[in-house]
Amino acid sequence: MTDYSSISAFRPAWLGDGRKKLLINGEAVDALSGETFNSISASTGELVAQLALAGGDDVDRAVKAARAAFEGPWSRFKPAERQTVILKLAELVDAECDDLAMLDTLEMGRPITASRGLRGMLKRSLHHFAGAATAIYGQTMGNSFPVDLLSYTLREPIGVVGAIIPWNGPLFSAAWKIGPVLATGCTIVLKPAEDAGLSALRFAELCHEAGVPPGVVNVVTGAGATGAALSAHPDVDKVAFTGSGPTGARIVEASARTFKKVTMELGGKSPNIIFADANLDAAIPASAMGVFNNSGQVCAAGTRIYVERPVYEEFVGRFAAFADGLKVGLSLDPATQIGPIVSGKQFDRVSDYLALGAQQGARLITGGGRVTAGGLDKGYWVAPTVFADVRDDMRIACEEIFGPVASIMPFDTFDEVIARANATRFGLAGGVWTKDIDKAMSAVKRIRAGSVWVNHYFAMDPAVPFGGYKMSGFGREGGHEHIDAYLQTKGVWIKTN
Repeated sequence: MTDYSSISAFRPAWLGDGRKKLLINGEAVDALSGETFNSISASTGELVAQLALAGGDDVDRAVKAARAAFEGPWSRFKPAERQTVILKLAELVDAECDDLAMLDTLEMGRPITASRGLRGMLKRSLHHFAGAATAIYGQTMGNSFPVDLLSYTLREPIGVVGAIIPWNGPLFSAAWKIGPVLATGCTIVLKPAEDAGLSALRFAELCHEAGVPPGVVNVVTGAGATGAALSAHPDVDKVAFTGSGPTGARIVEASARTFKKVTMELGGKSPNIIFADANLDAAIPASAMGVFNNSGQVCAAGTRIYVERPVYEEFVGRFAAFADGLKVGLSLDPATQIGPIVSGKQFDRVSDYLALGAQQGARLITGGGRVTAGGLDKGYWVAPTVFADVRDDMRIACEEIFGPVASIMPFDTFDEVIARANATRFGLAGGVWTKDIDKAMSAVKRIRAGSVWVNHYFAMDPAVPFGGYKMSGFGREGGHEHIDAYLQTKGVWIKTN
């Protein structure tokens, strides 16, 4: 019988002795200070690796390497050559995807089956970026200048990108930051989250194996000070950030001093609306996994569930039964559906919200506490939790918890539920479940969020934009806007005889 309680038998060969350095200008280098920090398994509490702790001087040398590559050999790559590199990268990532997925599972605790399930999305994304490399073009336009002049536009790479990614999806996030960089001819300094930096490091190494010149892709591992130094660096032209709102606000403030271009994919508190005519057999499992997937550590999780009153009690009961049937277990076990919370700090945050729900009068249907049975005493597991009869003013309904906690609320009318769905400072996503296409389309138009799913929850594709309204950020990843965010537009005028 396989022992999933220790990571020792599951460590990819790439980890070696577990000491990992920064990746700057194509070389693995120590931090100038010599400082390191530990990566700890969220599932077993064991040491996974020891990573270099980048300081401001390390960020500076990474940015200088990125600038030299941008102005040097990388600038001479033709679009088709960049495309070839990305296609080669897709092959390498696909071939090594099981090990890359394992790195995410070892660090941040996503169940291994779910980590490996991202394989198709990664491959599609890299193929999408490869196609984009040869589809960047300007326009020729007429003008009304008194003298006869030809006018057109050029689309050019913005330059050096500083990217900061979160711990809840490190491999996917790295691909979605590095992919458009390679497609457009930019260069990048990537800062992964301190809780999950290994898959980003390995992904960057594969970029070099695919033929990306040194300095195009650099990775600086570290903590908050590392990200702050990167976002404030005067020679970074753009910051691409995915993470929390408070951190995003600090990055925007730092970027303002040098007028960097910034894109922000921030948090959410997404509404998921279940009308009485919905197909509950489809809506219940999809809505549940819209909350509990990745232990609720998903920015677009549909945690505010509004259910029309005629089917409210049936929905609550069946939803809770589905939650009870999910297997909470060790991340390395292929049968596990719900893994641990990423860290003790995040576990304490989620636990505080569980207490608040009960204190503020919500009806706890199932879950509501820590899971330790079955060898889970070394990590931070929270049982899939369902609160019913939640009010919109309760903190569990207003604030992003980032844990497996569903808040279910009844509603009576269409206009009422739309108003309540929009009564939030966030606007990342939303869901609508109904057999009435007119009702669905009306709801789609009126919900103020960057993505809305109808009779589904949380489909994503690189061809479709994803991003937020309001305090869920600005800019889009996916679609043509993703590529546009890494380009400048230059207007050109030519007078001919």
